[in-house]
Amino acid sequence: QLIPLFVIIGSGGVGASLYLMRLAMFNPDVSWDKKNNPEPWNKMAPSDQYKLFSVNMDYSRLKKDRPDF
Repeated sequence: QLIPLFVIIGSGGVGASLYLMRLAMFNPDVSWDKKNNPEPWNKMAPSDQYKLFSVNMDYSRLKKDRPDF
């Protein structure tokens, strides 16, 4: 009778771990390589989608509104 509870809790833990790993690897706010790219958020193009889920945003039509560094 406890098997469904263990499956649900286990899948929730695995899902949370995978999401944290995704945030640590692909989020532009996190920098693992300090020598080659210390500020990865400056190299993001306006058309790059870095959010997991976007409701009504079309990233392909965005224009650049910030200066190059």
